[in-house]
Amino acid sequence: MGKKKVIAAGHICLDITPVFPDIRAEHLEDVLSPGKLVEVKEADVHTGGSVANTGLAMKILGADVTLMGKIGRDRFGDMILNILRQYDAESGMLCSENFSTSYSVVIAVPGIDRMFLHNPGANSVFRADDIPENILEDVSLFHFGYPPIMKAMYENDGAELVKMMKRMKAAGIATSMDMAAVDAASEAGRADWEKILSLALPFVDFFVPSVEELCFMLDRKRFEEWQQRAKGGDITGYLDVDEDIRPLADRCMALGVKVLLVKCGAPGIYYRTADREKLSLIGDDLMPEPEKWADLEGFERSYVPERIASGTGAGDTSIAAFLTAVLEGFEPEECLQLATATGASCVASYDALSGLKSFEELREKIRRGWEKQILKERG
Repeated sequence: MGKKKVIAAGHICLDITPVFPDIRAEHLEDVLSPGKLVEVKEADVHTGGSVANTGLAMKILGADVTLMGKIGRDRFGDMILNILRQYDAESGMLCSENFSTSYSVVIAVPGIDRMFLHNPGANSVFRADDIPENILEDVSLFHFGYPPIMKAMYENDGAELVKMMKRMKAAGIATSMDMAAVDAASEAGRADWEKILSLALPFVDFFVPSVEELCFMLDRKRFEEWQQRAKGGDITGYLDVDEDIRPLADRCMALGVKVLLVKCGAPGIYYRTADREKLSLIGDDLMPEPEKWADLEGFERSYVPERIASGTGAGDTSIAAFLTAVLEGFEPEECLQLATATGASCVASYDALSGLKSFEELREKIRRGWEKQILKERG
């Protein structure tokens, strides 16, 4: 029996990451301020976005993945295709004649959460009809990433996003969806995300946002309170599962999500699953024994990384490991362990893929007693 087929679709870009000296700063202004010349090392240039980060990571981890994103016919587009060719993963890419290739400049100062200067490019015009019907044959999972930075997916209350996810479910394909940070001052920031999610999530089996993204979309007031509480620091270090995360999870589950993973940065991943009856709707291909996954809830703490170079792609590769493990039929506990272990491996490199380790390597490291993060007490 062959491997289960996956489509990893959505946002793709070229990431340009200036490498900072090995320093640690508590505040961005300690390193970056107007008029200051900051000497950096070589720039790390690689593919970014959900399609590359999650899709290529799944391929490296052994999944049968088709990558599908939209790029322009320009130099950045050529660079992306050349990178994907190294993995034999370029065949599903879509080329636009009228839009440029998306790129990001990633500001990753050690000790400070990343910042992005981002041009959405051709991602803005990715639509449901761009996905050919013939490519859906025998597909088990459709993973879609970053609709908040893909204009066609959030305008008109997410009608295009809903159309796409409904189409996948109608074809008998399990679905998963990842989100992206939203600039509150942007057009995407003014979209009615609560309404968009209410319309789209009934057709999403695996929902895997970060806690910041989820709170911004479902409870803007709470998100602003978190920002005040963190005082410019990393929000995830100040969150309480019962008071902060569970209320958001309740809303997601009420909207029809079957398996929820909320990425909480360095501390770990919150997880929650629906009952057996709802999980059976995912289908036997991915969920042959729904009773094993039913009614789970908890917080899987991250493993302590060997070093911290950059958080770029850590969340995406965590999800890649989780979904690949699900495709391979692993037990829920091991799927979550492999997800957090992959995230911890990823942050040791400046890009999303260089730090990836095989499941066998991760299992051995876990067996040898890989230390887990100690969660901070709130206060």
